[in-house]
Amino acid sequence: MNSPTQQAEVLKGAEWLIKDSEPSASFTPEDFNEEQHMVFDMCTQFLNTEIHPLLDRIDKMEPGLMPSLLEKAGEQGLLGASLPEAYGGLGKDFITATVVNEALGGGHSFSVALAAHTGIGTLPILYFGTEAQKQKYIPKLATGEWKGAYGLTEPNSGSDALGAKTSAKLSDDGKYYLLNGQKCWITNGGFADVYTVFAKIDGDKFTAFIIERGFEGFTQGAEEHKMGIKGSSTVQLYFQDCKVPAENVLGEIGRGHIIAFNILNIGRLKLGAATMGGSKTALTYTVQYAITREQFKQPISNFGAIKHKLAEMAIRIWVAEAGLYRTAKWIDDKEKELLNEGKPFNESLLGAAEEYAIECAMLKVFGSETLDFVVDEGVQVYGGNGFSEEYEISKAYRDSRINRIYEGTNEINRLLTMDMTLKRAMKGKLDLMGPAMNVQKELMSIPEFGNEDETPFAKEKKYISNFKKAILMTAGAAVQKLMMNLDKEQEILMNIADMAIETYHCESALLRAIKIVETKGETAAALYLDIVRTYIYDAADRINKSAKDALNGFAEGDELRMMHIGIKRFTKVEPFNSKEARRRIANKLIEEKRYCFS
Repeated sequence: MNSPTQQAEVLKGAEWLIKDSEPSASFTPEDFNEEQHMVFDMCTQFLNTEIHPLLDRIDKMEPGLMPSLLEKAGEQGLLGASLPEAYGGLGKDFITATVVNEALGGGHSFSVALAAHTGIGTLPILYFGTEAQKQKYIPKLATGEWKGAYGLTEPNSGSDALGAKTSAKLSDDGKYYLLNGQKCWITNGGFADVYTVFAKIDGDKFTAFIIERGFEGFTQGAEEHKMGIKGSSTVQLYFQDCKVPAENVLGEIGRGHIIAFNILNIGRLKLGAATMGGSKTALTYTVQYAITREQFKQPISNFGAIKHKLAEMAIRIWVAEAGLYRTAKWIDDKEKELLNEGKPFNESLLGAAEEYAIECAMLKVFGSETLDFVVDEGVQVYGGNGFSEEYEISKAYRDSRINRIYEGTNEINRLLTMDMTLKRAMKGKLDLMGPAMNVQKELMSIPEFGNEDETPFAKEKKYISNFKKAILMTAGAAVQKLMMNLDKEQEILMNIADMAIETYHCESALLRAIKIVETKGETAAALYLDIVRTYIYDAADRINKSAKDALNGFAEGDELRMMHIGIKRFTKVEPFNSKEARRRIANKLIEEKRYCFS
């Protein structure tokens, strides 16, 4: 069923850090309804029949090929799954839209083109356009008749988007804005028909414009030669007194940053979903290669070193997937709540994505770094063949690298994770102070050595609870010590962000595993428990290291020694035979000859 039965409180953004979550309230891929399974299968079939056989032709940028493939995707409804029916879309819910993004994520350059078209190429107009603008553009974007692109980045303004230099000036007759400037790294730029472009009116009013191919004064540069995603069109855009009709201003003048930042919230989750699809695809053909490749008279899949790699790839994918769909359901629920309150559809989804912007940033980091890990280890399993363009893993390796850069670099997203969390606390939207003070009191008290909790998963729940205490202690001490200078200590902020990202995914994975146990029984869920327990066991060390690095950056003397003792207490886990757990996970992958845990 699509909505798990639950009475538990729905958590607001970042509240997972200070409140417990119930497995019944956590949506997982095991909760997909029949339609969502069908959508996933349809997308997979589309990749297998229409995209994978053409990967070499796509990478060679055969003229007209990518636009034609986007049109085929449009014919099957894949470009308009989440668009309202009133504008030619299918009107599917946010979870189903996330399924589409994941299932199509294994299509290399095609996936990039499609994601850019359906996301930043379409959503700004859908969510911020006038009714006339939506009626003119969205139906054609939904079918693929027109392709979309997005122009924000400039040669000297990447992460600092508001530092853009492209200018716009209203013509004397008031009919046009004249744009002058340059945009770079524009995905789909070489063939798009519609572009959302940002410029400053009168030097300071950051504003979005809808620009069509063919507008006077608008030209595109040559295709960039890139390290990866070679089949994705990437060009520079040039504006020389480009005449943009005044009615093509998108949203409010001077409020372009609202469009840019809100669209990125959704885009980050969708990128996290796409990286899952890419990760599963890469692991599947890595497993198949390991089975067929023989060394020392046996398949290399028999060797423990290879099993360790295959299992770790699967573990990270499964954990990432747990965090992804937990968050997607929160956004879906919040969107419906806002709709029921009478909010228009655009404000509802944007409001929902903004509520969980912190989680979206974490998903983007975790998903992109999971994919990078999977393809890197995949090349290692392939050995020398992994360095050959003859094998798809080399393409996956090159294509993966961009994901840690666009939709906000992973460094920016780590900083945003903490910046947004602390700002919500300062505004009173998130009570971090109370729980942080409780952790300090606990640290000063003598640990209790009472009877151990024998209820199912009590040990794992305690680990997660302690990880949260480690975050609260470290972040609270950093705020107290550094105060207004904390934003200048990026290394410390990123350390704490890493603790939060690890803990969120540990908890999401544990909730998913408990839910499987409750519905299928512990025997059927044995491998999922192996996955969760292995991940938590390793995450404890990573959280410990991040916490100590952060504390060492601002504390000293007795205060530092006391907090180190606290971190040791809060990241302590019992011995666990992760070697045997990984072997069991790998053996299942080898038996099934694919990623098989979804």
